[in-house]
This record gives sequence, structure tokens and C-alpha cells, in this order.
Amino acid sequence: MNNKAAIGFVLREWLLSASVVLCLLTTAWRGQGPAWSMDEAQVLVVLFALFVAVKGVERSGALSWIARRVERGNRLSLKLVLTTFVLSMLVTNDAALVVMVPLTLALRIDHKDMLVILEALAANAGSALTPFGNPQNLFIYWHYGLSPSEFMLAILPFVIFFLLLLGFSAMLFRARPVFSAGALPEACVDISAAFFYVLMLVFVILTVLRVMPVWANIVVVAYVYLFDKGTLRIDYALLLSFFFFFGIADNLSAIFATHMEHPMNVFLISAAASQVISNVPAAVVMAEFTANWKALLWGTSVGGFGSLVGSLANLIAYRFYVNSEETGRSMAFTMKFLLYGYFAFGAGVVLNYMISR
Repeated sequence: MNNKAAIGFVLREWLLSASVVLCLLTTAWRGQGPAWSMDEAQVLVVLFALFVAVKGVERSGALSWIARRVERGNRLSLKLVLTTFVLSMLVTNDAALVVMVPLTLALRIDHKDMLVILEALAANAGSALTPFGNPQNLFIYWHYGLSPSEFMLAILPFVIFFLLLLGFSAMLFRARPVFSAGALPEACVDISAAFFYVLMLVFVILTVLRVMPVWANIVVVAYVYLFDKGTLRIDYALLLSFFFFFGIADNLSAIFATHMEHPMNVFLISAAASQVISNVPAAVVMAEFTANWKALLWGTSVGGFGSLVGSLANLIAYRFYVNSEETGRSMAFTMKFLLYGYFAFGAGVVLNYMISR
């Protein structure tokens, strides 16, 4: 790999690069290497199986088929935003945006910039409800040994508030056809593949909910390896980032050997840290310093709003928009993305304060 390719890789996979550097620095500071636990290994196995299942559903054409059903009829803006919201609960925020943002950009409508921003916010808000909606949720759920009901009830006010706020916003920014809005080509769905990967997704969810043993996921992934290797092309950089951030968290816990117990401190620090290092590593690192999982869950959920790196889902939506041939004025879109993102961030902080009182 030449220097130009190496620099390109570091910039493209900035989260992985940062996690490796931070792990090495904290290891040098501590004077010994981190210890990875069996629980952390289980989280990585579940994440791997979840990514494979979602990739399989996406490759089968099932998600695109759903998206094209949404395209038809009235109240297009509301349907696009709500579909993103609901999809993110089931197939993760990243996968929901990978399907919905390209669909939105392909439509001949106005207000595409606002729709993409609202979809990014909806993906972050909707995915907060379920333990498998995003990687940091899965980690928090597993790390603290929570039940599905206590997890979902803890974050439910956040989800309901942003469902209403984003639904109202989508009604304000109604998309209208530009000239004649022709329908997109019909999605081609591989029924057998879609059925298999939906079943696999259900199977993975059952392991997340501890109905099935975690290591049973290996059997499912082995089947995919033998018969559909293309589905194994997932985000390995994110998995490796998790591995190194587990090491960083272990190093920091040994270095500082302290706990933060005040809920508001945990909430504010995790939300602020997400703005800089993204909410996934913020959850992993902060979990070593607090037993207050509710404040951490709220902090990383609110922290997904705001900056472009607050959530990896933000970067997905942003890159799709600015790299599209039909969109322009990336600086104007960036400012608008940040403005509405930090408005949602502020609303989340106020909501948490009101509920905490």
C-alpha cells in the first residue's frame, strides 16, 4: 500500500484509525495491554451476525421493495420520514438510511435537503427504542444485563417525543413534484433470499433478547459463508473499532479507577463525547465509569444528533446527499444539517432535564 492509499484509508476509516491510536496510547500510558472479556466477545459475535442479516435483507431487494411502496400516494414527506423511523428500529439506523436516502434523492421532488436531514434525525431517534436498533444500544443492553422491557421503557419518552416532533416537521416540509414525478423502476426481490434473511434477522434478535444462545449465530453465519459469500461484505471497520474501543475502555478504567454516579453528569458527558468521537465509542468508554445505564442510554441517544460524527448514520446521510450528482451547495446543506441537528440535540437535553426533575 503506497502513501497515498494509506492516507486515503485513514481518512475513509477515521473511526477505526482513531480507535487503534487511542488504544495504543492508553496502553502505553497504563504500561500494560487491555483485557477483553467474554461479554465483549459475545457483543462482537452478535453485531457480526446482525450486520450479516441486515446486509442479506438489503441485498435481497426487500428493503427497496418496501421503500417503493412508500413512494406512492399522498403525504410523501411524512411517509418517508416515518418509514425511516420504523425501519431503523428493526434493521439499524445505518441500514435504514442506506435504503431511504438514495430513494429520496432519486425522486423528482423539492425540499430534498430537508427530507434527508429529517430522515437522518428519524433514523437516530427511532433506532433508540430497540436493543438492536444501533450498535451502542446493543452494547448497553448487553453490558448491563438488561431486560427488553426495562430498556425500551427507559428510552420510550425520548422516542415518542421525537416521533411527534419529526412527524410535525415532515408535515411542514411537504415534498412536491418538480415537473412530472415519475415512479422509480420496480424493485426486483429475491423472495427466497428475503425470507431466509428475515428469518436470520429474527434469529439474531432472539439471541439479543437471550432467548437463544449467542454462539448459535456462528451456525447461521457459517451457512452464509458456504452459500452466499457476497452477504459477508459488511462494515468490518466498525467491528474492529468496537474491538479497540473495548480495549480503550479497559485501559481508562484501570488508569482512572473512578465512577461517575450523578445521572446528569453521565448524560451530559456522554452526549458531549458523542459529538467528538461518535456515540458508539462514547457508550463503550463511558460504561466503564458508571452503573447508571439509563443516563448513558439517553446521553448517547441525544448525542447522535448534532455534529456529523455524533452518529455514523449522520455521515451516511450526509455523504449520500453531497455526493449526489443532482444536489449542490454542499456548504449550505452542511450548515442546515448542523443547525437542525443541534436543534434536536438541544431539545433532547431539555427533555432529559424535564424528565429527570
